Amino acid sequence: MSASTAGLEVRAGARWVRDAIELFSSMRFAIALLTLICIASVIGTVVRQHLPPINYVNQFGPFWAEVFGKLGLYAVYSAGWFLLILAFLVLSTSLCVARNAPKILSDLRNFKEDLRENSLQAFHHKARGTLAMNRDAAIARVSEVLSAGGWKAKAQVRDGGVMVAARQGAAHKLGYIAAHGAIVLICIGGLFDGDLVVRAQMALLGKTTYRGGGLLQDVAPGHRLSPSNPTFRANLFVPEGATSGTAVINMTDGVVLQDLPFSVELKKFIVEYYDTGMPKLFASDIVIHDVDGQRTEARIKVNEPFIHRGIAIYQSSFDDGGSKLTLKAHPFGRPGPAFEVKGEVGGSTELKPAGERSTVAPLQLEFSGLRVINVENMAAEQAGARNGADVRGVDLASQLDRHLGSGARPSGDKKLNNVGPSVSYRLRDASGQAREYNNYMLPVEIDGLRVFLAGVRDSPDLPYRYLRMPADERGELDGWLALKAGLADPALRTEAAARYARKYAPADKPQFVEQLQASSLRSLGLFAGAEQVRTGQTTAGLQAMQDFIEVNVPEAERARTSEVLIRILDGALFELLNLTRERQGLPAAKPDEATQRFMSQAVLSLSDSFAYPAPLLFSLQDFQQVQASVFQVTRAPGQTLVYIGCALLILGVFSMLYIRERRLWIWLGGDARAEGMDVSMALSFNRKMLDNDQEFEAVRRALLGAPTAPSSTTGDKTP
Repeated sequence: MSASTAGLEVRAGARWVRDAIELFSSMRFAIALLTLICIASVIGTVVRQHLPPINYVNQFGPFWAEVFGKLGLYAVYSAGWFLLILAFLVLSTSLCVARNAPKILSDLRNFKEDLRENSLQAFHHKARGTLAMNRDAAIARVSEVLSAGGWKAKAQVRDGGVMVAARQGAAHKLGYIAAHGAIVLICIGGLFDGDLVVRAQMALLGKTTYRGGGLLQDVAPGHRLSPSNPTFRANLFVPEGATSGTAVINMTDGVVLQDLPFSVELKKFIVEYYDTGMPKLFASDIVIHDVDGQRTEARIKVNEPFIHRGIAIYQSSFDDGGSKLTLKAHPFGRPGPAFEVKGEVGGSTELKPAGERSTVAPLQLEFSGLRVINVENMAAEQAGARNGADVRGVDLASQLDRHLGSGARPSGDKKLNNVGPSVSYRLRDASGQAREYNNYMLPVEIDGLRVFLAGVRDSPDLPYRYLRMPADERGELDGWLALKAGLADPALRTEAAARYARKYAPADKPQFVEQLQASSLRSLGLFAGAEQVRTGQTTAGLQAMQDFIEVNVPEAERARTSEVLIRILDGALFELLNLTRERQGLPAAKPDEATQRFMSQAVLSLSDSFAYPAPLLFSLQDFQQVQASVFQVTRAPGQTLVYIGCALLILGVFSMLYIRERRLWIWLGGDARAEGMDVSMALSFNRKMLDNDQEFEAVRRALLGAPTAPSSTTGDKTP
C-alpha cells in the first residue's frame, strides 16, 4: 500500500467545508507548510534576532527596517504568522495521520492470503517446482523454511490446494505513523513552550508589555505574569550578594515580567579564562529562598542546570553587576583643570561645565561597562607589523580578519598578553545623540612604545577607532596631556617659539632669530588650529600644515617646504614639552632615543586628537568589581513532548529507510492425500535492492532444492 497525497473526502456538508478539509488533510498542503517553515528558519538564521532597532536601521535603512519589522523578521520564531503556520502544520499532519493510520493498521493485519494462485505468475520474482510429500508434510516443510528465515505466515486452505502468505518488515509502515506523529508532537511541544501561551495569557488577562526603565519592583502588576504561569522562558539577572525573584521575558515590543515562586541569591560568581581570554568556566553558587522560608544551596554551571519546583535554572552568561568606578576627566576641547567622576556600571551622571551655565549644553555620562581582563595578541605589534590599535587603522579586533580566510596555519607565533582593565562609557548630548568610548586603564606596549588607548565608535555595530597616546617616563598620561594643554595656550606657544629660535638660529646672524621665531610660532599656531588656512574652514594638526603648503607654496617647492616646516614643528614642540615640564616641577627632557620616540608618537596623536569627538577624555583611576550572573529560567512542560517526538522521529525515519517490507506467497496445489504437491511461489517488495534476488533464491533453494532448469526471474515490478 502506498500513501496517497489526497486528503480526506467528506461527503456531507457544504462544498467549501469539504474542500477545506480535503486541502488541510492532504500531503501537498503539509509539504507546502514545511517549505514555508524552512524558508522562515533561513530568514531567522540570516537576520540576527532580537537586536536593538537602531541596528536594523543601520543595516537595512529606515524604509526596509520598518517593513521588515512589520513582517516580524526580527523575531521570526515568535511572530504570529510563524506560530500560525506551525498550528496549521499540526492540524494538517494530524489529519494525514488520521486518514492513513486506519489503512496502515488494517494492512498490518492483512497477509493477503486470498491472492489467486494464477496471479503468482505475474510477479517478476517467481518459481515453480514439486515436493514429493503429502499436503500436511508440505505445509510443515514450508513452515520450517519460513520460520528459519524469520517470516510470519498465514495459511488458507482452498479447494485444490493451500495458499501460504508470509511477510517481513511490517514495521516499515509503522515508520510512517511514527514520523508524522513525531512532527505533531514536536510542533505541539514547540507551540506550548513558545510565546503562544504567554501571548494568550496577556490577551485573556489584560497584560501588556513594559517599555520603560527603572527598578523591577516598581513595575505595575499589569506587566507581570503570575508565578503559576504554566510555561515560560525568561532571563534572571542577579548581582553578587543580591537576591532576585523576578525574571524578564523579552517580547518584540517590550518585556513582560515573570514573578517566580522563589527568589535566587547569588553568593559568588566564578569565572575562569583560557590563555586566549575566552571564558573557560562559568559557575554560580546560589541559594534559593522559597516562600515558606526553605533554603536550598546549589552550584550551577554551563550545561548543568538546577531544577527546583519544576523550573530549570541555567547558567546563561555573566555581566557586570554594578561595579563602582572612579574616572578622571581630562579637558580635551578647552583648557581647564581635571576632575574626578564617580559612578557605577549601568548608572549615569550629568556633566555641567562650571561658569558656563548659559553657553554650554550639559552632557550625560553613562557608565556602560567594565572589563577587568583584556587578552590581546601582541606578537604582530612587536614584530613591527601594523597593529589594530593604531588610530589610523581599525581596532584591536581587526587582527582576527587574517584568520577568517584560508585554513592554513598562519605565519608567526601568537603572544597573548593581558593588557589590563578597560572601561566603556557613553557621552550623550542634549539632543539624545550618543557616542560610545572604550579606554584602557594601563599603557599597552606596541612597537616598543607604551601608549594609552582611547577608543570611540559612533554606533554599536561599528568597530572602535583608537587614539594612541604615548606614556611619559613615569608610565602616565600626564606628560602628553600637559603637552596638549600647552599647545592650546598662546603664551606658551610664543615662549616655545622664542626658545627654539634662540637655540637654533646661527650665532653670527642675529637677524635670523626673529625670522625663525616667526616661522616656529606660525607652525605651532597652524598645528594647534589657531590660524585659518582656507576661508570658512578651520583645520588643525598635520592636516592644517598640509593645507597651508597647498595654498601658499608652489607645487615644485612643496616637498622641500614640508620637510622644513615639520623639522621646525618638531623642534618647537620639544621646547613646548620642556616648558610644560618646568611648570610641573620636572627636569627638562633629554634629547635621547626614548624622548625622540615619545615625540614622534606625540605628534601623530596630537594631530589625531583634534578629530576626537568629545570635549573630555576619561581615564579609569580605580574600580571595585561587582559581577552578576544571567540565568535562564524555564518551565517547559512541552519539553517531554519534544523528547518523545524526537525519539519517534528517529524510529520512524529509521523504519522507513532501513526496513524493507517483503511479501511471499507459496501455493501448494494437489490432492491432500497425494504424495506429490505442485509448488508455486512469488516475492513482492517495496524497494528494489540486490538483496531481494539473493533472499528469494535462498527461500527457493531451501524449499525446492537446486533448479534443474531456469525457473526464476528478477525484477522490480510489484502488484
